[in-house]
Amino acid sequence: MRIAIIGLGEVGRCFAAPLHAAGFELSVCEARPSAAAHALAATLGVPIHPGPGAWLGEAQWVFSCVTGTTALPALEAALPHLADGASVADFTTASPAVKREAASKAAASGVQYVDTAIMGAISLNRVRTPLLVSGAGAADFKAILEQAGGRVQVIEGAKAGDAISLKILRSVFTKGLEALCVELLTSAEKQGVRSELYAQLADIDQTPLRSFMDMLVRTHVVHARRRAHEVHDAQGELSAQGLPSVVLPGVAQRFEATVAALEKTPLPAADPTVEQALDWLLATATA
Repeated sequence: MRIAIIGLGEVGRCFAAPLHAAGFELSVCEARPSAAAHALAATLGVPIHPGPGAWLGEAQWVFSCVTGTTALPALEAALPHLADGASVADFTTASPAVKREAASKAAASGVQYVDTAIMGAISLNRVRTPLLVSGAGAADFKAILEQAGGRVQVIEGAKAGDAISLKILRSVFTKGLEALCVELLTSAEKQGVRSELYAQLADIDQTPLRSFMDMLVRTHVVHARRRAHEVHDAQGELSAQGLPSVVLPGVAQRFEATVAALEKTPLPAADPTVEQALDWLLATATA
């Protein structure tokens, strides 16, 4: 099987060598190859193509490893040259909307499209970096990568765009939590109560994450007004310590928006389920 890799930056180079070692035939493409790209091509014994062309017709798979901003143009340039039944794995950081558009264009050309989201640091884990994939051909892609030592999770029944959406949503959670923990632990350390803080959070530590998240959303829509005051008080306390929060002002806006929505639209139930709470939040967000 021949695999064409478009883009020989860190991602493209990371997967090229293991695929070659696993016995796949490779073609590579890079408009402005770096010294590292030239070295890789020399090791593989293949030329570097400057752009898509007839050479792509020999490939059963194309791995698009370009930047997110060039993901769609790269695909559009490659499609006319691909053989019927070829497949494309899009490793880029393009948005969910762009990946869905790309999948539509690929399907119109008789090409399978796999949305491939990189879920870790390529520089640290190399080919073992977890990949989350969705779209037509995802299972076939998983089989190929695993032959080269890769780690691939297929989202069953999901469409292109879902993998990158989940990557972004995970980042919303982890990066938001990271920023909050920076403020929380620096304040606790300054007050000399960090060890005691961990003990006070033990009940949260013992709660399954999904249960905890659902509980927060369910009770948020009921108790937003009271909690908004608590957020304001917490902001004042951090400021008094000389550690003014940059996270809590945004938290306050979230609570204030919910309070304003409650004044216009009543909740569907006094004790809503998480589904009811989310439906209400979505409805009031667009009202």
